[in-house]
Amino acid sequence: MKIPAISAATTAATTAAIAIAFLFTTLHSSAAETGDLKIQFKYGGDAPEAKSITPTADGEYCGKHEIVDPRLLVNGENQGLKNVLVYVYTGRGGSDLDYDGGEPETKELANQDCQFEPHIVIAKAGDTLKVTNPDEIGHNANIQFFKNDSVNPMIPAGQEILVELEEPEPAPITVSCNIHPWMTAKLVVLDHPYAAVSDSDGNLVIKGLPVGEELVFRMFHESARIKEAEVDGKKVKWKKSRFEVKIQPGVNDMGTVVLDADQFD
Repeated sequence: MKIPAISAATTAATTAAIAIAFLFTTLHSSAAETGDLKIQFKYGGDAPEAKSITPTADGEYCGKHEIVDPRLLVNGENQGLKNVLVYVYTGRGGSDLDYDGGEPETKELANQDCQFEPHIVIAKAGDTLKVTNPDEIGHNANIQFFKNDSVNPMIPAGQEILVELEEPEPAPITVSCNIHPWMTAKLVVLDHPYAAVSDSDGNLVIKGLPVGEELVFRMFHESARIKEAEVDGKKVKWKKSRFEVKIQPGVNDMGTVVLDADQFD
Protein backbone atom coordinates (compact mmCIF):
# COMPACT_ATOMS: atom_id res chain seq x y z
CA MET A 1 0.00 0.00 0.00
CA LYS A 2 1.41 3.35 -1.01
CA ILE A 3 1.33 6.01 1.74
CA PRO A 4 0.63 9.49 0.37
CA ALA A 5 3.46 11.94 0.80
CA ILE A 6 2.91 14.71 3.34
CA SER A 7 3.98 18.05 2.03
CA ALA A 8 6.11 20.49 3.97
CA ALA A 9 3.26 22.99 3.82
CA THR A 10 0.85 20.51 5.42
CA THR A 11 3.36 19.71 8.15
CA ALA A 12 3.93 23.39 8.85
CA ALA A 13 0.20 24.07 8.99
CA THR A 14 -0.36 21.18 11.38
CA THR A 15 2.48 22.31 13.61
CA ALA A 16 1.11 25.85 13.68
CA ALA A 17 -2.38 24.61 14.55
CA ILE A 18 -1.01 22.53 17.42
CA ALA A 19 0.99 25.49 18.70
CA ILE A 20 -2.04 27.79 18.59
CA ALA A 21 -4.20 25.22 20.37
CA PHE A 22 -1.52 24.77 23.04
CA LEU A 23 -1.21 28.53 23.50
CA PHE A 24 -4.99 28.90 23.79
CA THR A 25 -5.17 26.10 26.33
CA THR A 26 -2.28 27.55 28.33
CA LEU A 27 -3.79 31.03 28.38
CA HIS A 28 -7.22 29.69 29.25
CA SER A 29 -5.75 27.59 32.05
CA SER A 30 -3.72 30.53 33.31
CA ALA A 31 -6.74 32.81 33.29
CA ALA A 32 -8.73 30.23 35.23
CA GLU A 33 -6.07 29.95 37.92
CA THR A 34 -7.23 33.01 39.82
CA GLY A 35 -10.03 33.54 42.27
CA ASP A 36 -12.15 36.40 43.56
CA LEU A 37 -12.96 36.99 47.23
CA LYS A 38 -16.46 38.31 47.84
CA ILE A 39 -17.73 39.65 51.20
CA GLN A 40 -20.66 41.67 52.48
CA PHE A 41 -19.97 43.55 55.71
CA LYS A 42 -22.81 44.50 58.04
CA TYR A 43 -22.99 46.56 61.21
CA GLY A 44 -24.12 44.48 64.17
CA GLY A 45 -26.51 46.88 65.82
CA ASP A 46 -28.97 49.67 65.14
CA ALA A 47 -27.71 51.70 62.21
CA PRO A 48 -26.41 55.04 63.50
CA GLU A 49 -27.44 58.21 61.71
CA ALA A 50 -24.79 59.73 59.50
CA LYS A 51 -23.34 62.73 61.31
CA SER A 52 -23.67 66.06 59.51
CA ILE A 53 -20.67 68.39 59.63
CA THR A 54 -20.96 72.16 59.94
CA PRO A 55 -18.02 73.83 58.19
CA THR A 56 -15.79 75.88 60.46
CA ALA A 57 -13.92 77.55 57.58
CA ASP A 58 -15.02 78.95 54.21
CA GLY A 59 -18.60 78.58 55.38
CA GLU A 60 -20.04 80.64 52.54
CA TYR A 61 -18.80 78.09 49.99
CA CYS A 62 -18.57 74.85 51.98
CA GLY A 63 -21.94 75.49 53.64
CA LYS A 64 -23.62 75.05 50.26
CA HIS A 65 -22.70 71.35 50.27
CA GLU A 66 -24.07 68.50 52.33
CA ILE A 67 -21.08 67.24 54.32
CA VAL A 68 -21.25 64.05 56.39
CA ASP A 69 -18.67 62.39 58.59
CA PRO A 70 -17.34 59.50 56.44
CA ARG A 71 -15.77 57.58 59.31
CA LEU A 72 -18.88 55.49 60.09
CA LEU A 73 -21.50 55.08 57.37
CA VAL A 74 -24.14 52.37 57.79
CA ASN A 75 -26.96 51.66 55.35
CA GLY A 76 -30.20 51.99 57.30
CA GLU A 77 -32.00 49.59 54.96
CA ASN A 78 -29.68 46.57 55.08
CA GLN A 79 -27.07 47.42 57.78
CA GLY A 80 -24.40 47.46 55.06
CA LEU A 81 -21.13 48.94 56.34
CA LYS A 82 -19.33 51.29 53.97
CA ASN A 83 -15.57 51.93 53.77
CA VAL A 84 -14.36 48.60 55.08
CA LEU A 85 -10.93 47.93 53.59
CA VAL A 86 -9.72 44.36 53.03
CA TYR A 87 -6.32 43.51 51.56
CA VAL A 88 -3.83 40.66 51.39
CA TYR A 89 -1.49 41.18 54.30
CA THR A 90 2.18 40.69 53.43
CA GLY A 91 3.80 41.98 56.62
CA ARG A 92 5.24 39.86 59.41
CA GLY A 93 3.25 36.64 59.67
CA GLY A 94 1.41 37.40 56.44
CA SER A 95 1.36 35.98 52.93
CA ASP A 96 4.36 35.73 50.60
CA LEU A 97 3.08 36.84 47.19
CA ASP A 98 4.82 36.30 43.87
CA TYR A 99 3.86 39.63 42.27
CA ASP A 100 6.02 41.43 39.71
CA GLY A 101 4.76 44.96 40.36
CA GLY A 102 2.51 45.34 37.32
CA GLU A 103 2.08 48.51 35.30
CA PRO A 104 2.16 51.86 37.13
CA GLU A 105 -1.22 53.58 37.41
CA THR A 106 -2.45 57.03 38.37
CA LYS A 107 -4.91 57.12 41.26
CA GLU A 108 -7.05 60.22 41.84
CA LEU A 109 -8.10 61.92 45.05
CA ALA A 110 -10.31 65.00 44.66
CA ASN A 111 -10.90 67.90 47.04
CA GLN A 112 -14.53 68.06 45.95
CA ASP A 113 -17.40 69.92 47.66
CA CYS A 114 -15.18 70.44 50.72
CA GLN A 115 -14.69 66.69 51.14
CA PHE A 116 -12.11 64.21 49.89
CA GLU A 117 -13.47 61.87 47.24
CA PRO A 118 -13.11 58.91 47.45
CA HIS A 119 -12.65 58.49 51.18
CA ILE A 120 -10.25 55.56 50.71
CA VAL A 121 -7.74 55.37 47.86
CA ILE A 122 -5.98 52.07 47.10
CA ALA A 123 -2.65 52.20 45.29
CA LYS A 124 0.46 50.09 44.88
CA ALA A 125 4.12 51.03 45.00
CA GLY A 126 5.11 52.64 41.70
CA ASP A 127 1.76 54.34 41.20
CA THR A 128 1.17 58.10 41.16
CA LEU A 129 -1.43 59.88 43.26
CA LYS A 130 -3.09 62.80 41.51
CA VAL A 131 -4.71 65.17 44.00
CA THR A 132 -7.15 67.50 42.27
CA ASN A 133 -9.15 70.52 43.40
CA PRO A 134 -12.33 71.11 41.40
CA ASP A 135 -13.65 73.42 44.16
CA GLU A 136 -13.76 77.21 43.92
CA ILE A 137 -11.58 77.60 47.01
CA GLY A 138 -8.07 76.49 47.90
CA HIS A 139 -7.26 73.27 49.77
CA ASN A 140 -4.15 71.43 50.86
CA ALA A 141 -3.31 67.73 51.12
CA ASN A 142 -1.22 66.91 54.17
CA ILE A 143 0.12 63.35 53.75
CA GLN A 144 2.59 62.19 56.41
CA PHE A 145 4.02 58.92 55.10
CA PHE A 146 6.06 56.31 56.94
CA LYS A 147 8.17 55.21 53.93
CA ASN A 148 7.56 57.75 51.17
CA ASP A 149 8.47 61.45 51.30
CA SER A 150 5.79 63.34 53.24
CA VAL A 151 4.05 66.20 51.43
CA ASN A 152 1.80 69.09 52.38
CA PRO A 153 1.16 71.14 49.23
CA MET A 154 -1.35 73.93 48.66
CA ILE A 155 -3.74 73.17 45.81
CA PRO A 156 -5.39 76.32 44.44
CA ALA A 157 -8.86 76.17 42.94
CA GLY A 158 -8.92 74.25 39.66
CA GLN A 159 -5.37 72.92 40.01
CA GLU A 160 -3.78 69.57 40.86
CA ILE A 161 -0.56 68.03 42.14
CA LEU A 162 1.15 64.68 41.61
CA VAL A 163 2.62 62.55 44.39
CA GLU A 164 4.93 59.66 43.52
CA LEU A 165 4.30 56.54 45.59
CA GLU A 166 7.65 54.80 45.47
CA GLU A 167 7.40 52.49 48.49
CA PRO A 168 4.61 50.38 50.03
CA GLU A 169 3.33 51.67 53.36
CA PRO A 170 2.87 49.49 56.46
CA ALA A 171 -0.58 50.92 57.27
CA PRO A 172 -3.25 53.21 55.79
CA ILE A 173 -2.05 56.81 55.73
CA THR A 174 -4.26 59.74 56.71
CA VAL A 175 -4.72 62.54 54.20
CA SER A 176 -5.96 65.79 55.74
CA CYS A 177 -6.69 69.37 54.77
CA ASN A 178 -5.33 71.79 57.37
CA ILE A 179 -7.54 74.57 56.05
CA HIS A 180 -10.71 72.51 56.49
CA PRO A 181 -10.00 70.17 59.42
CA TRP A 182 -13.08 67.98 58.93
CA MET A 183 -11.66 66.82 55.59
CA THR A 184 -9.84 63.47 55.88
CA ALA A 185 -9.19 60.47 53.67
CA LYS A 186 -7.14 57.28 53.84
CA LEU A 187 -4.41 56.33 51.36
CA VAL A 188 -3.36 52.67 51.17
CA VAL A 189 -0.09 51.90 49.34
CA LEU A 190 0.56 48.16 48.98
CA ASP A 191 3.14 45.97 47.27
CA HIS A 192 0.36 44.28 45.26
CA PRO A 193 -3.12 45.10 43.86
CA TYR A 194 -5.18 42.68 45.96
CA ALA A 195 -7.45 44.99 47.93
CA ALA A 196 -10.96 46.42 47.88
CA VAL A 197 -13.25 48.77 49.82
CA SER A 198 -16.89 48.04 50.65
CA ASP A 199 -19.63 50.09 48.98
CA SER A 200 -22.77 51.58 50.53
CA ASP A 201 -24.33 48.10 50.77
CA GLY A 202 -21.25 46.69 52.49
CA ASN A 203 -20.17 44.68 49.44
CA LEU A 204 -16.61 44.26 48.19
CA VAL A 205 -14.81 41.95 45.77
CA ILE A 206 -11.04 41.41 45.52
CA LYS A 207 -10.31 40.11 42.03
CA GLY A 208 -7.56 38.02 40.48
CA LEU A 209 -6.17 36.38 43.61
CA PRO A 210 -3.65 33.53 43.25
CA VAL A 211 -5.26 30.17 43.98
CA GLY A 212 -4.26 27.01 45.79
CA GLU A 213 -2.84 28.55 48.94
CA GLU A 214 -4.21 30.04 52.13
CA LEU A 215 -3.86 33.81 52.03
CA VAL A 216 -3.77 36.10 55.03
CA PHE A 217 -6.14 39.05 54.77
CA ARG A 218 -6.37 42.12 56.96
CA MET A 219 -9.46 44.24 57.35
CA PHE A 220 -9.40 47.90 58.35
CA HIS A 221 -12.11 50.29 59.43
CA GLU A 222 -10.98 53.57 60.91
CA SER A 223 -13.73 53.64 63.55
CA ALA A 224 -13.26 50.07 64.78
CA ARG A 225 -10.84 47.71 66.49
CA ILE A 226 -11.95 44.36 65.17
CA LYS A 227 -11.09 41.28 67.22
CA GLU A 228 -13.97 39.03 66.21
CA ALA A 229 -16.63 38.72 63.56
CA GLU A 230 -19.73 36.72 62.78
CA VAL A 231 -19.19 34.94 59.46
CA ASP A 232 -22.41 33.49 58.08
CA GLY A 233 -23.79 33.12 61.59
CA LYS A 234 -20.64 31.73 63.24
CA LYS A 235 -18.50 33.71 65.67
CA VAL A 236 -14.80 33.71 64.78
CA LYS A 237 -11.74 35.39 66.28
CA TRP A 238 -9.82 37.78 64.05
CA LYS A 239 -6.52 38.38 65.81
CA LYS A 240 -5.10 41.76 64.75
CA SER A 241 -8.08 42.10 62.39
CA ARG A 242 -6.71 39.28 60.22
CA PHE A 243 -8.30 36.18 58.75
CA GLU A 244 -7.24 33.44 56.33
CA VAL A 245 -8.93 32.06 53.24
CA LYS A 246 -7.76 29.31 50.90
CA ILE A 247 -8.56 30.73 47.48
CA GLN A 248 -10.15 28.45 44.90
CA PRO A 249 -10.66 29.25 41.19
CA GLY A 250 -13.76 31.37 40.58
CA VAL A 251 -15.75 33.25 43.20
CA ASN A 252 -14.92 32.57 46.86
CA ASP A 253 -17.97 33.96 48.65
CA MET A 254 -17.53 34.47 52.40
CA GLY A 255 -21.16 35.51 52.64
CA THR A 256 -22.19 38.03 55.28
CA VAL A 257 -19.70 39.24 57.88
CA VAL A 258 -21.28 41.04 60.84
CA LEU A 259 -19.14 43.29 63.03
CA ASP A 260 -20.64 43.96 66.47
CA ALA A 261 -21.40 47.59 67.27
CA ASP A 262 -19.41 47.45 70.52
CA GLN A 263 -16.19 47.16 68.49
CA PHE A 264 -16.72 50.64 67.03
CA ASP A 265 -15.77 53.95 68.60
